[in-house]
Amino acid sequence: MSTPTPSSMAGRRKLVAGVAAAAALSGAGWAWWRGQKPSPNDVALQAFWALQLQTPDGAPLALQQFAGKPLLVNFWATWCPPCVRELPLLSAFAQQQPGLQLLGLAVDQAVPVQKFLARQPLAFPVAMAGAGGSGLTRSLGNVQGGLPFSILFTADGNVKQRKMGELSADELQAWARAL
Repeated sequence: MSTPTPSSMAGRRKLVAGVAAAAALSGAGWAWWRGQKPSPNDVALQAFWALQLQTPDGAPLALQQFAGKPLLVNFWATWCPPCVRELPLLSAFAQQQPGLQLLGLAVDQAVPVQKFLARQPLAFPVAMAGAGGSGLTRSLGNVQGGLPFSILFTADGNVKQRKMGELSADELQAWARAL
C-alpha cells in the first residue's frame, strides 16, 4: 500500500469540491424549478379569470373584463334564502363603492334567475355559473361548498377575503376598507 502524495491528495480535494459544487448547483436548480411551478391556487385563479360565462339573457361575459380593479364576486342561487336576503345589501353596497366592482354568479338555471331579476333588479352584473358553480366555488376556497359564497379580489387579481355564508353590512365595509 502506498502513501498518498501531496499532489494526489490535492486532486482528491478538487474532485470532492467539484462533486460538492455540482450537488449544490443541482439542488439550487431543482429548488428554483420547483418554485416556478404554479400552485393549485394559482392554477384555480388563472382558470377563474379566463372564464367566459353568459348572462341570464345569454349574452357573453368574460371575467377578464373585471381585471385591474378590485372585484367582489358573490355566488348565489334563487333557491337559497340567505342568498336572496343578502342580494339587496350587495346591490346597495355596489352603488356606494364606485371603486369596487361587484359580480353575481348564479349557481342556478337561467329562467329562475331571469324571473328573480325582473322582480328584484340588482346594481351589478350577473352571470350564470350554473350547476358547475359549486365546483368553481370549491376551487376558489369554499371547502364547504355552500351558498352564498363571496370572494374579494384585489386589483391585481389575488384573493383578499373569502366568506361562506351571508355577509353583513359591517363585513362589507371592513372588506372595502381592507383594499
